[in-house]
Amino acid sequence: MSLLPAPPGSALTTPTTTSITTGTTITRPAVILPGLGNNTGDYQGLVMTLRERYGIPSVVARVSRFDWLRNAAGLLDPNYWKGTLHPRPVLDWYLERVHEAVSEAKQLSPQGGSLSLIGHSAGGWLARVYMEEFGLSHVSLLLTLGSPHMPPPKGLPGVIDQTRGLLDYVEKNCAPAVYTPQLKYVCIAGRYIQGARLAGNSNATSDISTIDKDQSMAESVSNASNNKSISVAPTLRARFIGQAYKQVCGQADVWGDGVVPEMSAYLEGALNMSFDGVYHSPVGSDDTTRPWYGSPSVLEKWVHHLLNP
Repeated sequence: MSLLPAPPGSALTTPTTTSITTGTTITRPAVILPGLGNNTGDYQGLVMTLRERYGIPSVVARVSRFDWLRNAAGLLDPNYWKGTLHPRPVLDWYLERVHEAVSEAKQLSPQGGSLSLIGHSAGGWLARVYMEEFGLSHVSLLLTLGSPHMPPPKGLPGVIDQTRGLLDYVEKNCAPAVYTPQLKYVCIAGRYIQGARLAGNSNATSDISTIDKDQSMAESVSNASNNKSISVAPTLRARFIGQAYKQVCGQADVWGDGVVPEMSAYLEGALNMSFDGVYHSPVGSDDTTRPWYGSPSVLEKWVHHLLNP
């Protein structure tokens, strides 16, 4: 793990119906905001681990994969084509689902206590939009997991803002990150695989973090001329992933979680940290060879932020 000090400056729920109190410390309920393309059920494992191992009740915003097709409404907005799209009204449906989950989580918090927001991937910057639009007096922690917070640099050949201006809007209109006793921002990035440039020399040689080395060694092809196995798939994979990274941060040969570059997952003013070998999504992951941010072995490294008052 690397730790970067902060720069200056109906939903799926746990069966728990009351907030957990241990001694004099009240465990804050958590609201989980799904990432783009994910659904509520993808976070069932995280919900169970939070409840059974740490006594943290949680609510996941009710989202289906089909719901994300609602975003296609943005195609009718001229701002989409200009690259100046705003979150509302195109993402009103998502913000409403988050508000419903927050309202449910409040029922688990005695005497109107505060909540934690856990935003995965796009759910991280959408949490910032939610806090801006609905207020943050009930939120004491925003913890983001592999969230692309920074808009891609402009003017680079081959780089297209996949959010069509949404991240620009968030950067300019949402409150900056802070790390104070009253409100804490914690941003977590993964170092699963280093990308590589599409052509030419690169700093990356399809370097995959240690936890996935066995899998990368298995990705090989047979060289008929000398009957030897040569590992070429990791290089091709790194170049492919590097192009995805480039669309997010403008660079291909950087580390990331397989989807979001490490550098894009940080916010100035937040407590920023990264974990080696962590994959981006619960979809396509497992808890041993390819853990994601919510796998038990990774969760234990950041769950204390949910438990601290």
